[in-house]
Amino acid sequence: MTTCLWRKRQRCFAVVLLLLATGCTSTHRPAPVSERASPAVPPSGVSAVKPAPREPDSRPEHYTVKKGDTLYTIALDHGLDYRDLADWNAIDNPNRIRLGQQLRLKPPVTAAVTAPLKTPPPVGGKPDIGATPPASVVRGDAVKSEPKAVKAPYSDQTFSQLSGNQAKPVPPQITKVEPRPEEKSAAGDDDDEKVDWGWPAGGKLLSTFNETTNLKGVGIAGKTGQPVIASAPGKVLYSGDGIRGYGKLVIIKHNKVYLSVYAHNSQLLVKEGQLVVKGQKIAEMGNTDSDQIKLHFEIRRFGKPVDPLNLLPPERPA
Repeated sequence: MTTCLWRKRQRCFAVVLLLLATGCTSTHRPAPVSERASPAVPPSGVSAVKPAPREPDSRPEHYTVKKGDTLYTIALDHGLDYRDLADWNAIDNPNRIRLGQQLRLKPPVTAAVTAPLKTPPPVGGKPDIGATPPASVVRGDAVKSEPKAVKAPYSDQTFSQLSGNQAKPVPPQITKVEPRPEEKSAAGDDDDEKVDWGWPAGGKLLSTFNETTNLKGVGIAGKTGQPVIASAPGKVLYSGDGIRGYGKLVIIKHNKVYLSVYAHNSQLLVKEGQLVVKGQKIAEMGNTDSDQIKLHFEIRRFGKPVDPLNLLPPERPA
């Protein structure tokens, strides 16, 4: 009796342990939570602003002369030197162009063909039988002259090679081409855009740039003889009164991109081709081709007028 009771208790104990083990293994645990960073959202009303890309040089290769055009106005409207325009189109007189004439607006591409230097004599130093001596060598006394039909600068080395006295080829001599003074600081388009502009004269603003009404620059009031100064360093492309509507005019080229224009002067104090610095007096204010004393000032990018107020410093001289 006692043995049977002990066995029943063991069975009950085993059942209890089994139930406890089953309960532990079936317990539900919450799934692990991984925190993820939410994407950054800009504050409301704020949007990413990208700078507007600069307009590239869209000037055409050629231009057809229209009624009222002059070589000076065509050059100004395309940001060019009228003398370059005349050279590229074989124009002897800048005052004579014809209606319908097609003008090249970029320098012609010339392919330079360089003749090879004379082949050195065969091994042993003996020339081929029947070979004609170089034109630069005369029997008896050797006369040194520039080699013919060879595009190479004259030197003793070049002469020796052409006359067969030196078997080793002479390395070509490279002539370093210096940029024009007004282009030395223009290493690229980015540099060309960085011009240190200044106001060309002090005085009240009479008019401002407006594409709709064809106002190509700003008008600055002043007195007769008041100094007109260069807005930035550069080279004088034009100094004269040959462009209708501008009176006595100065045009300065600052780099490959920008020109500045100073019109209606009473006196011009600079000449074409002259280099000027920022702040240099280039003219005196007047009213030539104008109904009042003022300076008409323009800034042109690739020949196209742009608003000077976007480039000039905000502080304007009185």
